[in-house]
Amino acid sequence: MNKFKLFLLSIFVFGMITSCEDAYNIVQDGELNDDVAITTVASMQSYLNGVYATLDTSTEVAFTAIFSDETGTGKGSGGQNFDTHRFQLTSANAYADGMWYGHYLTINRANRLLRAAALIVPNPDDATEIAAYNNIIAQTKAIRAFCHFQLLTYFSTDLTDDNALGVILLDRVPAINEDLPRNTNGEVFALIESDLDFAYNNIDPAQTYKFVTTRMINALRARMYLYRGNYTLAQQYAQDVIASAGANGLVNPTPVPANAPTNPNIQLPPTGPWNTAFYGNASTNPYRKMFNDTAQGEVIFALDRPAAGTWDNIAGNFSTNTTNLTGSPFFEVGRNLFNLLRAVPGDVRRYANVDPSSVVNPNYDQPNVDYIATDVLIIDKYPGKTISGFPLRNDIKVFRLSEMYFILAECYARTGAINGASNSVASILKLIRDKRNFLSAQPLPNYADATEALKDILLERRKELCFEGFRYTDLKRLGAELNVSIDRNPTDDEIAGLPVTIPNTDYRFTMPIPTAELNANGNIQQNPGYGSN
Repeated sequence: MNKFKLFLLSIFVFGMITSCEDAYNIVQDGELNDDVAITTVASMQSYLNGVYATLDTSTEVAFTAIFSDETGTGKGSGGQNFDTHRFQLTSANAYADGMWYGHYLTINRANRLLRAAALIVPNPDDATEIAAYNNIIAQTKAIRAFCHFQLLTYFSTDLTDDNALGVILLDRVPAINEDLPRNTNGEVFALIESDLDFAYNNIDPAQTYKFVTTRMINALRARMYLYRGNYTLAQQYAQDVIASAGANGLVNPTPVPANAPTNPNIQLPPTGPWNTAFYGNASTNPYRKMFNDTAQGEVIFALDRPAAGTWDNIAGNFSTNTTNLTGSPFFEVGRNLFNLLRAVPGDVRRYANVDPSSVVNPNYDQPNVDYIATDVLIIDKYPGKTISGFPLRNDIKVFRLSEMYFILAECYARTGAINGASNSVASILKLIRDKRNFLSAQPLPNYADATEALKDILLERRKELCFEGFRYTDLKRLGAELNVSIDRNPTDDEIAGLPVTIPNTDYRFTMPIPTAELNANGNIQQNPGYGSN
């Protein structure tokens, strides 16, 4: 590979040697190759299926969990991804490579579809065909906007600075011999906003949550403006999403079995009514059902990963075979995260995120304890489509309603509305905590100042959004301001005494431009801290 665009044209034969290759080296059901002619609205739809097929955020989920404080070394570890877990982040990192080329693959597919669509004229007398044409372009542009935003989030040093170096802006299919430089954040955000405006005004309102919808677009806007520090617009769009929730509001923590455990500090029995009724395929708990894919719940947008066909397995980033003790887990729930999840009796997240086969050692931190073998906390956020025989595969939840509430809370904190029973940080965090506790209502917090409120938001985001790809970017955004960084327990690595954190101002809170890009593109610029290209 000599050029960036040559990569985009030959990605299926480019050296797929990293552990993240499943994020982009897949041929999905319904996917069309680039050389298939797009000449009708129907063929546009077929090609769009292929664009959706390449859209993926599991690399971000895996990297965030392993690099930050969400995971510890698993009992079944063979040393895989120890470099990332031990903060050895370089331009050769497999996750950086997977994110960069995975999203640019999707952008390239989107641009090819848009280029072909420009040559197609729908029947002017067929309103249905015109609407379908515009809807396809709307979805394509929204996907392109999302991918550009994901790239900015991880590869730009400061999203609040429009003049900071961003990523390569691709609004067309460039020639093979072009070496494209990185654009500024402001330039890339201008394209994102333009794409989202068109998408919002042309999207089919009847589409389901596994496709682009107006709610997905507004959720993306809310997240984007929060990360950019525009709290007025972030609040506006978060409120729009919340107001449109309808039946898909925050899910309840009940029902749970009558013998629900009240002591979160002990391990659950391996079998019994609680396990069957809460963890089984026929679970009636709304929070659990949202993650085992038997109900939409509060999911705003998810990437469909059906049982049929060749798709990536998100839980395969942490376990070898199944998400239980016999599944050979190579990464487990980080001990400090587990301690937070179990801190409040009745918190449904302690049970939904941790498999009941886990071994909870109350003496895990005592001298001479073999904590790797005796304190085994299995990640079970993604329990798999076990009823179909795919124990590691689940839909990837990209936007959920609880995130919108956190965005609203953060905006309240920035404007001084921190206390009170309504329209405040305190009221939102109480609402979320009430909706996550099956035993009792939770107290209304009272904060001394905005910093204390923001720290509590960050804490609750850590519990609610764990293993969904947020912790790394949350610390990047808020860590230095709040004096919070990666918070690991010493038992999170099999070798005692290794570093358990990095400074919250560390350059590694921005991803490196991959080595392959540096070698291929003479106009690319590396991020600070990773050396020159």
